[in-house]
Amino acid sequence: MSGAKKINHKKMTILGQEILPGKGAQLNLEVAHLHTRTPIQVPVLVERAKEDGPTVLVMAGLHGDELNGIEIVRRFLRKKLNKPTKGTIICLPIFNIFGFLNLQRELPDGRDLNRSFPGSNSGSLAAQFAFHFMKEIAPHCDYIIDFHTGAAQRNNFPQIRCVFSDQESVELAKVFNPPFILHSGLIAKTLRESIVKRKKKILLFEGGKSNNIEENVVEEGLNGLKRVISHLGMRNYKIDISKDREPIFIGENKWMRAPSSGMFQCFVANGTAVQKGEVLALVTDPYGKYEKQIKASQTGFVICINEAPVVYKGDAIIHLAKEKPQL
Repeated sequence: MSGAKKINHKKMTILGQEILPGKGAQLNLEVAHLHTRTPIQVPVLVERAKEDGPTVLVMAGLHGDELNGIEIVRRFLRKKLNKPTKGTIICLPIFNIFGFLNLQRELPDGRDLNRSFPGSNSGSLAAQFAFHFMKEIAPHCDYIIDFHTGAAQRNNFPQIRCVFSDQESVELAKVFNPPFILHSGLIAKTLRESIVKRKKKILLFEGGKSNNIEENVVEEGLNGLKRVISHLGMRNYKIDISKDREPIFIGENKWMRAPSSGMFQCFVANGTAVQKGEVLALVTDPYGKYEKQIKASQTGFVICINEAPVVYKGDAIIHLAKEKPQL
């Protein structure tokens, strides 16, 4: 009588805890304490299928005030979409827990966590956060989907950013199917640069603005995430890439800046196509002395709008982008 064939699963130990096939766990990444000595715990939720496969990290809150991404991951968890039938899904809903507690972009030391990678075990608070992430979480991941929003009052139309020379990342971006796919080079000391150096794949989603939860952005992000997970064969969510919309590839892009300080009124909707010379906005003074028209410097698409009602000379106000032939 022959016994059942034994399957040798790869061993997976995250933050000191072994994750067995078919099991899940809520772990905590502990990096620092409050002044009261209360430990600050960064929850990390892991779900592993019985069948081995890719490991995907879904993360948000690298900047503490970027709530759209946090809401995307929250809904992903709430709907129990994080339980794969193959491989492992790790969810990190809020990385910069300090920033989230204060609804601020930076950590308490004023540093931008996304300019602190790969970090240092004895460096600044931001550097220590980055170091422990790269040591404890990143080595397990094959793919990372990192959710962001625009900083300050800049509202990004939903988009995926990747390097166009990386064909696999471009294909994954197409699967995600955002309205725009933007070529974005690697910036020194960012999470994306550090992950790429480790020969892993990362997609960066941008959508909406800080300290807001915007339904259209959340739906774009959640549906794109499900498409990628399905594409990797980890779970079938029965969702197809929209056939009524193809992502628009963006190559050249530039910010239009305020010609003067004053009150800012924008006349175009985010995400729309504009023609060179078209009046997009006004900058005015409060005393009725001048109204300065902001005309499109090129034909293309509006992919981000500064929603601040008052701007200073030189402020970035409208982000224009040119379409690039699909890759």
